[in-house]
Amino acid sequence: VQLQASGGGLVQPGDSVTLSCLASGRTTGFAGMAWFRQAPGKEREFVAARSWSGLSQYYSDSVRGRFVISRDEANNMVYLQMNNLKPDDTAAYYCAVNTGAGANWYRSTYDYWGQGTQVTVSS
Repeated sequence: VQLQASGGGLVQPGDSVTLSCLASGRTTGFAGMAWFRQAPGKEREFVAARSWSGLSQYYSDSVRGRFVISRDEANNMVYLQMNNLKPDDTAAYYCAVNTGAGANWYRSTYDYWGQGTQVTVSS
């Protein structure tokens, strides 16, 4: 399984950006998907998670109401729509999937990770 994240860049506060994560290789049997982020000098933190079925979704307190995680089954894509971006959202964003644990916020339960895509929010 390979995950390829894209869509980051330099944006202004209040802007919206959608990150994409393309899954390739063996793309069946996934139970959960998530986005994490890591700012310079900080640990990687949970942002959003969704069960592969879509029945469960979780968001960190800092992004709830502004970010939406979704999936395009036909194209093996996972998205993170980010609205009303703030400077504190500046980080490298990582997509991840697991094959058993389902949607949750524990980094260790995700089996496959994409490379990070940088989002910088600055005026």
